[in-house]
Amino acid sequence: MGVVVVEAAPERVILEAPLEPNVNHRLTAFGGSVAAVAMLAGWTLTELGLRGEGRSARTVIRSSSVTYDAPIHGTFRAECGPPEPARWSRLVRALERRGKGRIRIPVQVTAGPVAVATFEGVYVALASAHEERG
Repeated sequence: MGVVVVEAAPERVILEAPLEPNVNHRLTAFGGSVAAVAMLAGWTLTELGLRGEGRSARTVIRSSSVTYDAPIHGTFRAECGPPEPARWSRLVRALERRGKGRIRIPVQVTAGPVAVATFEGVYVALASAHEERG
């Protein structure tokens, strides 16, 4: 897929992918590739946020949705910013209490200055064995 990490921090993740390995029969970006890059951006943000707090957890995708607003004719980026503080706090509390928690992460996909797709993923963090509370 040719994904490149432009920025990766607990506050913001930007991933970029070129058109060529992700092209469809109409010579635009394949929707599955767009969704996969966006999904990876949300996963990365969740993982980095947890690691930044010293938490060891496995993060998996539970559900997702994507809306495509325009065809993509070149390189595209998936960007997500910091999760809403209340949502993040709920994730951390649930992880501490039950050994798992979930969070909804929105991701914006752009091609140049144009917003071309919106992705939303629900990620589940599962506490590592040494962090589970019993």
